[in-house]
Amino acid sequence: MTTKPTTTTPDHFVALSECHFMNEQSMHEISYYPGFTRWWQSVDGVIRAWANRDLAGGAAMPPPRAHALIEWMDKAGVDVCFALRESMMDVSGGATCMSTNAFILEEIKPYPDRMYLECNVGPILTRGVKHAIWELEYLVKERGAKLCKVYAPEDGPLNDPGLWPFYEKACELDITLTVHMGMAYVCPQPSKYTLPILLDDVCLDFPDLKIIGYHMGWPYHEEMMGLAGKHKNLYLSLSGIIGWFELAPYRGYHMIGQALQWVSPDKIVMGLDLAFDDMPRVVDWVRNLQMPDELQEKWGYPEITEEMRAKFLGLNLARLAKIDPTKRVKKPG
Repeated sequence: MTTKPTTTTPDHFVALSECHFMNEQSMHEISYYPGFTRWWQSVDGVIRAWANRDLAGGAAMPPPRAHALIEWMDKAGVDVCFALRESMMDVSGGATCMSTNAFILEEIKPYPDRMYLECNVGPILTRGVKHAIWELEYLVKERGAKLCKVYAPEDGPLNDPGLWPFYEKACELDITLTVHMGMAYVCPQPSKYTLPILLDDVCLDFPDLKIIGYHMGWPYHEEMMGLAGKHKNLYLSLSGIIGWFELAPYRGYHMIGQALQWVSPDKIVMGLDLAFDDMPRVVDWVRNLQMPDELQEKWGYPEITEEMRAKFLGLNLARLAKIDPTKRVKKPG
């Protein structure tokens, strides 16, 4: 038996990180590379699991641009999003990327106080750490970046000593890093660079560096949870995998329940990493999240309170990104 939700769901502040924008012109220009076709085919697997969409079968998605994002933010009652470029330079053999930080800045310009820059200055090791450090400092100090994504699958292991100067700069700038964790979902990228255990070295040497681990580190989520319990500066994100939770609720109940046995409700944050029209279903799932009584009794999972839901939906992420967590848009209905 599951505890019934309240008849009136509070209109909590909602913030989503990892909202990817794609530059259609850039995508077209690299589409002839064999790596592009292989990459796109591999995207189908994760989209099938997280969103029940068949890309190979022609499933449609909204354009990955700001004008589409704001439309779905309003429909879903999402107050703020953090917009992110897509690099994937290895798809073209290092010739170019799919979108840039400058592209994101132009996209979000019409929507101040609703869209913020989540920059990505990688691949850090491949391009040269000094260049990544310069761009990070510029984007934080001059262009208002609120988060910085570290995407190691196209670069190298997260605990490569060469990254230590970059982590030091992030500490100096006091910017939270969002880090892809667990499976590398697309070709040609290996998963060995983002195993959760690699973060242990980073967190031990940089206890003040705030890190959000994306996708809860699946399929190594138990290791990820244990590390988040160990390190005060490591947080768990529902980004992407939240789509799977909505489609398979008991998977979500178990993973969130288990996470809450290791960490406080202050250490779980929302994210998207899905097509923009998936936003209403995943946000509503968290708005109405209840822990089934049977799982509380048999597995020892805690009850999900309204205070927890408020933290998951936006308060925790707002604190880490240092933004004002006031409502910008009313919840639909």
